[in-house]
Amino acid sequence: MRLPSMSQPFLLAPIAECPPGPPGAQVRLAVLGARGVGKSAMIVRFLTKRFIGDYEPNTGNLYSRLVHLEGDHVAVQIQDTPGCIQMQEDCVQVLDSLSRCVKWAEGFLLVYSITDYSSYQSVQPLYQHIRKVHPDARTPIIIVGNKADLLHARQVQAKEGLQLANELGSLFLEISTSDDSQGVCDVFQYLCKEVSKLQHTSSMDRRRSSIIPRPKSPNMQDLKRRFKQALSSKVK
Repeated sequence: MRLPSMSQPFLLAPIAECPPGPPGAQVRLAVLGARGVGKSAMIVRFLTKRFIGDYEPNTGNLYSRLVHLEGDHVAVQIQDTPGCIQMQEDCVQVLDSLSRCVKWAEGFLLVYSITDYSSYQSVQPLYQHIRKVHPDARTPIIIVGNKADLLHARQVQAKEGLQLANELGSLFLEISTSDDSQGVCDVFQYLCKEVSKLQHTSSMDRRRSSIIPRPKSPNMQDLKRRFKQALSSKVK
C-alpha cells in the first residue's frame, strides 16, 4: 500500500510542553530504525523545514510542537530513538529496551535507508515488536525508505520495500529528506491523521461500552400468553 497524496501543509508553532487536553488533542509518534538512516533529519525537516545532514548519535530526543491540523490545534510529540537496531544475536534485547517508547507512542514510522540493506532488514523485527505491544491492527505504522535521492548507491529496490509493507499490512513510501520537504511533511501529516481517527474511534467505543442499556418494555403479547396459561392451569 502506498501513502495517499497530501497537499495541505502543517502550521507549526514551538511549545515547551504538550498541554493536557481532551482525546484527539494530543498525538504521540515514534520514529524507529537503524543507525544512520536519517531519523533525526526527518523529524527536524518536518518541524523546521530545514535539512541538517550531520547529527551526533542521539540517546532519544523528544520533540513537541503545536500543529494546526484540519481546523484543530493538536499537540504533537515525536520521540526520536537511538539507532541501535541492527541484525545481531542480541537483537531481542535491543528491541526490549525500546518497549517503553513503543508502549508510549500511538503511531510509528519505521525508517530504513535505501543505501543500507541491513537497515531494511531491521524493519520487520521492529514491526513485530510493535505488534506485540500494540496487538490492535489499527495502530498506524508506516514504512519509509529514506535517502531516495542517492540512487547511485541504492541497495534496496522500491519493490522490496513495497513487498515488505504489503506482507506486514502497512503503508510504504520512499522519500528524500534532503530534497523533498513536502514529502516528509506528508508522511507525518498522514500519520497524525490516522492516530487522530483511531483516538476518535476508541473514544466512541468507550462511550458505547459505558452506556447502561435500558430495560426492555414488557411485551404485551407475551404477557397475555402467560396470563392465559396461568388461567388455564387454574381451571384444570
